[in-house]
Amino acid sequence: MNYRKGNTNDLNAIMKLALKTWTEFKNELTTENWQNLYKTITSEKTFIELLEKSYSVVCENKNEEIIGMSFLVPNGNPTEIYDKSWCYVRFVTVDPEFGGNGIGKKLTENCIQYAKQNGEKTVALHTSEMMNKARHIYEKLGFEILRELEPRLGKKYWLYLLNIDENKKLK
Repeated sequence: MNYRKGNTNDLNAIMKLALKTWTEFKNELTTENWQNLYKTITSEKTFIELLEKSYSVVCENKNEEIIGMSFLVPNGNPTEIYDKSWCYVRFVTVDPEFGGNGIGKKLTENCIQYAKQNGEKTVALHTSEMMNKARHIYEKLGFEILRELEPRLGKKYWLYLLNIDENKKLK
């Protein structure tokens, strides 16, 4: 496996990976909620914005096909979920054919390392009850649940934080 910084030349491969991977959740969602998720994962705008404003990491297999991706959005980009002082991880995604090989963990670790190198203090992310494998990875890496979020796509979601400021503890 090769991990490298993603860029706008990866747009089509990233979108293809998103569609392939996130389609596995189609049957867990209502038709309406699936359509909402589908619009997000098939929108060039979604991924162009992420590629332009974040640090992107992609994982390639031996054939140089992108089989994993993650994005770290720097602090100063608040949303209805994320505080302006936090950086946050988005779309940690691994091709289901390559699941169980530690790719998701490595992508997340790469984001954390980049955050540390760039003086970030807190890394945030949100995830849902559909993502039990991912939640396990995040918790093993030290992320802690800050609070439950309002349901999204008809599912429970949680906001997780990881304090990487050596001088402070989350609790």
